[in-house]
Amino acid sequence: MYDQLLTKIKDKSASVGVIGLGYVGLPLATGLAKSGYYVTGLDASQAKVDALNSGSSYIPDVPSSDVAALTVANLLTATTNYNVLYEIDVVFICVPTPFDSMKAPDLTYVRQAATGIAPRLHRGQLIVLQSTTYPGTTEEVVQPILEATGLTAGEDFFLAFSPERIDPGRTDFTVENTPKVVGGINPESATLTGELLAYLTPHVHLVSSPRAAEMTKLLENIFRSVNIALVNELAVLSERMGIDFWEVIEAAKTKPFGFMPFYPSPGVGGHCIPVDPYYLSWKAREYDFYTRFIELAAEVNGDMPYHTVELIGRVLNQTGKTLRNANVLILGVAFKPNIDDARNSPAERVIELLVREGAKVSYHDPYVPRFRVGGDIVLKDKLTFANVPLTEATLSQADCTVIVTGHRDIDYKWVVNESALVMDTVNATRHIVENRHKIVRLGAPLELKRE
Repeated sequence: MYDQLLTKIKDKSASVGVIGLGYVGLPLATGLAKSGYYVTGLDASQAKVDALNSGSSYIPDVPSSDVAALTVANLLTATTNYNVLYEIDVVFICVPTPFDSMKAPDLTYVRQAATGIAPRLHRGQLIVLQSTTYPGTTEEVVQPILEATGLTAGEDFFLAFSPERIDPGRTDFTVENTPKVVGGINPESATLTGELLAYLTPHVHLVSSPRAAEMTKLLENIFRSVNIALVNELAVLSERMGIDFWEVIEAAKTKPFGFMPFYPSPGVGGHCIPVDPYYLSWKAREYDFYTRFIELAAEVNGDMPYHTVELIGRVLNQTGKTLRNANVLILGVAFKPNIDDARNSPAERVIELLVREGAKVSYHDPYVPRFRVGGDIVLKDKLTFANVPLTEATLSQADCTVIVTGHRDIDYKWVVNESALVMDTVNATRHIVENRHKIVRLGAPLELKRE
């Protein structure tokens, strides 16, 4: 079975299935299809399936022109029906792995995917989990569900973990040129996965086990979480000390060794950095181990939206206004610049806190037409905001304009000119000289400069 599947992978006659056609699954599916494999995507959303089958992409990182060409060539199809897996040789699981209200891992989608595969599992099939998760998930969660069929992993079918490394909006490193890490439950599983992914990306690094690959992904993102927490804490200190911490970072960047720049922010967002530390800390308790350093970093980052709202209140107070009943315009609610992905965006908590304090909030984001907040411990009510146009009237009516995400499509010089007050949390106004007295930045001295 191993030799047969290896041959099919090498001659590209192996059929590939991708479960979950979101920010991870769709780039993978199109990348493998462009490499010459016949790929079938599975998703619970009929709207996504219909879009792909009509040749349209709903993710900016995947051009519709690519989807259309692959669809016409019959290299890419999509469905909601798991029965296609009866004829699929390799199945990738690319489903969300969020946490619940108690910050415990929620593997509902992973279990659902494995449960969907199980009745269609057949000898010689390769299953690869890509969803970010804690060490042990592949062998402790996915493998038992698949082996409940009576087939044995490593003997009757192959099983591996290869973490996704998608950075939405990035064009220099994509699914097609970012190195991949692979850990199989046995050498054959790892080799088969590595051989397939080698047609997608130029470098594949094999590790000894799925656990090692799962921990690799967590290390990558916790590394970022910890370093972001460091600069966030120093930014808050610099505010009190009257130091521009952004200037400090630029100075430190001149050192050619031993330093890597990270930047302050109103919080961390996305599908990995706010989540991964909690996955590992939850699993660590099973081993009577407490990840104090990692959890402290997550706590520091989690406090930044609260700090941001406190700053907004303080600068409003300096202009003789209060946060209650103030008109606050949020610029940018996506979790990073120039993308439409708002998952776990720090803007969510910032808006919730502002609403809780009685502020009148609106937002503008050219990439996000609607933004939902609330339904949690901070704000019980669920609210949906609609994107407002960025006009002179919108800016002039705001008591404070708060830059949360620094999209490049926005003219910040014009924003400052038309605004009464600008709270810049990401240093988007760093090059603006005119009307600088209106600007207050996170991580810099807070006193408003009068004209």
